[in-house]
Amino acid sequence: MRFIHQLKDWPSFRWDVAEIETELAEVSFGLGKFAGRLGAIGFDLRQEAVCEALSSEILHSAAIEGERLNRDDVRSSVARRMEIVLSAAKGTVTHESEARADMMLDATRNWEKPMSLKRLFSWHAALFPTGYSGLARIAVGKLRDDKDGPMRVVSRRGMMERVHFVAPDADRLGGEVRNFLKYVNGGGNDVPWLVRAAIAHLWFLTLHPFDDGNGRLARTLTEYLLAKGERSAMQFYSLSSQIQKEKDAYYDELERAQRGTLDVTRWVKWFLGCHLRAVKSAETQLAAILAKADFWREHASDDFNSNQRKMLNKLFDGFEGNLTSSKWAKICNVSQDTASREINVLVENGILRQEGQGRSTHYVLV
Repeated sequence: MRFIHQLKDWPSFRWDVAEIETELAEVSFGLGKFAGRLGAIGFDLRQEAVCEALSSEILHSAAIEGERLNRDDVRSSVARRMEIVLSAAKGTVTHESEARADMMLDATRNWEKPMSLKRLFSWHAALFPTGYSGLARIAVGKLRDDKDGPMRVVSRRGMMERVHFVAPDADRLGGEVRNFLKYVNGGGNDVPWLVRAAIAHLWFLTLHPFDDGNGRLARTLTEYLLAKGERSAMQFYSLSSQIQKEKDAYYDELERAQRGTLDVTRWVKWFLGCHLRAVKSAETQLAAILAKADFWREHASDDFNSNQRKMLNKLFDGFEGNLTSSKWAKICNVSQDTASREINVLVENGILRQEGQGRSTHYVLV
């Protein structure tokens, strides 16, 4: 099986403009509509929306690769770097969450700076500060050398191994990465910025230049190019959140593109469609932020205690699973009786509603 990096005209990507013009128009319209809604809210809420989007991008990009990060830690690190105060309780600032926040904010805030190999190396080091991926020692902050054999993307089902992709040989990477960076930094300026992001995403994953972390770096590079295209550091939506929802299709489309020709129209169409769905999902997230702001304005004079404020904010910010009295007690470090009393006050005041009975009892915002 031949891969696109083995074709004689590599990397001369091409696409059918007529085939993608509808998707391009829809994404542009969606972004404009969303920008209009953002213009109607205050600066503090816009900052909170950016913080939520960037936190989601970090969390979901990691989750696509099976890596689970602590949501509160990531949000706290992003908020700290943005110098904003979140209404919800803070997580623990860790070296890992700080490094991921630095990487994402460098990509989105410093979009005017050219991309360089040194910058990619610094991002790679942020992903693997210990020099290990799981139990395996990897080369950090340098291109792969293939000393353990060709770089392959494989999956297993029982004893059967399936090879999805074989990357270019390591001795090609120096020149290949230079060509790639020229494209990222301005080669082909007539290419629409959304198409450029789609091409760069596929191109980087085809090079697979590092021992590990290529997917997370590709998605961070995409955020950099999206910020560059929009000429704004204010990213209000998370593409990786949508990719995670469509992970199977994402991998299928990548594999199909890498095994096909250099006509990547189908991949670009899928990428644009995913982008549009990400923007629509962000509208739901924005509605939640506005609902939270409206709630606290309406209840500004209510006498909530610190636990009630903490848990209400967690519900507005997307509480994982169902809220039960036992979870309340654990999170707030109080007894079960205290948790039940604090919850019942909110139920009696029409703020929370009980659902289910017995062991299935849980509480939701009214």
